[in-house]
Amino acid sequence: MPTDTSTTDTLSSAISTTDYDVVVIGGGAAGLSGALSLARSRRSVLVIDAGEQRNLPAAGAHGFLTREGITPSEIVRLGRAEVEMYGGTVVDGRVTAAQASGTGFTVTLNDGRTVTARRLLITTGLVDELPEIPGLRARWGRDVLHCPYCHGWEVRDQNIGIIATGPFAVHQALLFRQLSATISVILHDAPPLTDEQREQLAARSISVIDESLEEILVRDDAVSGIRLASGRVLPLDALVVGPRFVATSALLVGLGLEPVPHPMGMGEYIPSEPMGITSVPGVWVAGNVTELSAQVVGAMAAGVGAGASINADLVGEDTRHAVDRLRALEATR
Repeated sequence: MPTDTSTTDTLSSAISTTDYDVVVIGGGAAGLSGALSLARSRRSVLVIDAGEQRNLPAAGAHGFLTREGITPSEIVRLGRAEVEMYGGTVVDGRVTAAQASGTGFTVTLNDGRTVTARRLLITTGLVDELPEIPGLRARWGRDVLHCPYCHGWEVRDQNIGIIATGPFAVHQALLFRQLSATISVILHDAPPLTDEQREQLAARSISVIDESLEEILVRDDAVSGIRLASGRVLPLDALVVGPRFVATSALLVGLGLEPVPHPMGMGEYIPSEPMGITSVPGVWVAGNVTELSAQVVGAMAAGVGAGASINADLVGEDTRHAVDRLRALEATR
């Protein structure tokens, strides 16, 4: 979010102190869930949110028990209110730097102010790297999809095209075949299919188009088809593509955490132990920054786990300090 007067005023009025137990960087499902757990444990928590949740273009979040179809923006609105209900602080803003300082961390915001934290929870998510096909990015999250569990039901029985970008294209096609009888795999610039893959697709009546894709066609604000390299137009209602997932990690790199290639070849992520513990003491991660394939409910669960882990770590530190004070007091008697 660009720095402007309204943002600065919001930050200045909302941040009533500059010292927090925990600063959460990223205010999506994972960050707000972690903040909620911490606030309910009576920790002082500040959530800083740049408003760039990757699922915002989607009409709704699915597979979310009791909240099926809720919009991503409504998740954020409700989550913020719940964090604030327990005394947490949530502000709109961008973190420009985070670094170790003394026994904790200093976080710099886009209005130039700094806050300190004993611990950091970073939930900055990921970036979807898509093929450079005209019209593709503009439809992403609407009728250009990647996950059958997130949005497959919404395109059931439609004419669906799978844009092959790597080895997972056949797997995607077979998953979406469960939802529609009309599936086409467009090889685009993917490696050639093996004989076994072609046999699998043929057995499920999935057609294969050995051409690259030149353009996404849109009519009445909806995908209507694609134009192939030969000039042929293929009518379609929805497209599926496998993006390369890249963790949003600039702040983490500054703290000494480097993204690494994902073992399944999906992109780059920040490795972490269970409960979001990283190799840098005092820094936790949750959500898509460390689990590239996490859906909303998974990100929330990870945030809750990280929040509990951070609180337990702080309790341990508080107890050690209390014991030291008690011993010092007894030594003076």
